Formats: sequence, C-alpha cells, structure tokens
Amino acid sequence: MSYLEGGAGRPLLMVHGWSQSAIGYSGQFDALCKIRRVIALDWRGHGESGKPETGYRICRFAKDLLEFTDALALRDFDILCHSLGVSVFWAYMSMFGNEKPPRKPVFVDEPAALLARPDWTEETRRNAGAIIGSLKMLTDFTTAIRNAETVAAHAEIMRPMFTASYPQEALLGTAKENLKLPRRYAASLLEDNCLQDWRSVVSDLRNEVLVVAAEASPHPLDSQKWIAEQIDGAKLEVISEREGGSHFMFMENPDWFNVAVAGFLNGTEKG
Repeated sequence: MSYLEGGAGRPLLMVHGWSQSAIGYSGQFDALCKIRRVIALDWRGHGESGKPETGYRICRFAKDLLEFTDALALRDFDILCHSLGVSVFWAYMSMFGNEKPPRKPVFVDEPAALLARPDWTEETRRNAGAIIGSLKMLTDFTTAIRNAETVAAHAEIMRPMFTASYPQEALLGTAKENLKLPRRYAASLLEDNCLQDWRSVVSDLRNEVLVVAAEASPHPLDSQKWIAEQIDGAKLEVISEREGGSHFMFMENPDWFNVAVAGFLNGTEKG
C-alpha cells in the first residue's frame, strides 16, 4: 500500500473514498502537517498502491486498515475518512474496534446505508441516506462504471458530486487519477459498499466524532444529521453550496475544511 507521510506529533491517518487516492487530500496535507503527523494512504487498487485481482470489498479494506496500522505501529491515532472510507472505518470498528480504536474520527459525507429496502418509509430512507432506490438502479450504476473507461466518461459520472462552479479542468484531473483503479474493480467495490447497512454500528459508537456534511452533496443532509444524532457528543459541520459545499468540499474549499478539522482535533470550535 502506497502512502504519503509528513509532520510530527499524534498520528492523523487520512483515508480516501471510492476511486480516489491520497492525492485528493493535497489541499489538506501541508495544513494538517502543522498540527499532526499526517499519513495519507492509497487503498488497494487505488492510486499508487498495488492492484491485486481480489479483495475489493469493504471488509477486506477494513482488514487492510488494521494491517496498515500494525505495520506502522500506529497507536492513539486520529482518523479522517471520506465517503467509502467512512464505511471502511465502520467495518473496522465492527470487527477490530475493541482491539485498537482510533481516538477522534472525522466522517466526511457518507450515509449509513445507500441502498433502500422495499419496506423502508421515506423518513427511514432519508435518515439512512438511501439514494439508490432498487437493486436494478444499483446494477445500472455499476454497469455504467464498468463502461466508463475514459477520463471524459468518468468525469461525467463524477460531475454531480461537485458544485456547478468547480472547474471542468480540475474535474478531469481528478477523473484521470480515479482511473488508476481499474473499472472492473471500481464497480465491484462500489456495489459491495452500496449493499452495506451500518446504522447499528453507528449507534454503538462512543468516540468523539466530527461529521462533515455539504448542502449540495448528492447525499441527503438528513443522513448526516442522523449520524451526528446517534453519537453522544458528536459535532456536525455543514458547508453551504455557495462556499463549495459538495461531496468533495475539501477540494472545493480546503481552507474551510482545514479549519473545521483542525479545530476539532485540537478541541476548539470552528471560527
């Protein structure tokens, strides 16, 4: 597994979302290195990490996370997770949380359950963040991902995850980096993530948590509020669409994001 490292002090492990890489945190790395030893990894298959033929499941990524922290002898570490990376953290806590729990997690815009079940009420769907309404919708989405083998095609899939003001050139650069994960692996991983339901795991968490949400994200704001409400003492920060409040708010407005995260890690309110 490839990773970037810098800074000094208590470790802050930064894990990215689906198809991303550590490079996506370039707007955070230098700023957070001023207050922490920062380690940003590439999941298996992503970025500069090795690309084995198997293991593109959330539970395997959680074991990868355990093995990675063991290899670096990380103890008493904080963790910042975006999107699918949050799901990996929840799987990690479900399996290994009693063994080696991180200290202060930051959850960035990931719902507890992406696929709606037929018997769920509309309120349950909103709180879970179930934006995929059926197995057919999931199949259609993963098929589109398998077929999106060009930068332009993948950028079109990603466009709704950014605000309208995000430059197309920057979006194409992100899409190019994403294609380092082969599309067949990307589709399998996304499908596995969408089939998970982490609501009971979220409700059992006892960590001090920061939940970062965005007005213009495809994920319902109610889903992020629900997560924050389940965890005693959790803090919720919401960035407006005008400020770059998208699924990738840390790319669109790194200054806002870095202040929010640093304030949480240091025990101060965002100002």
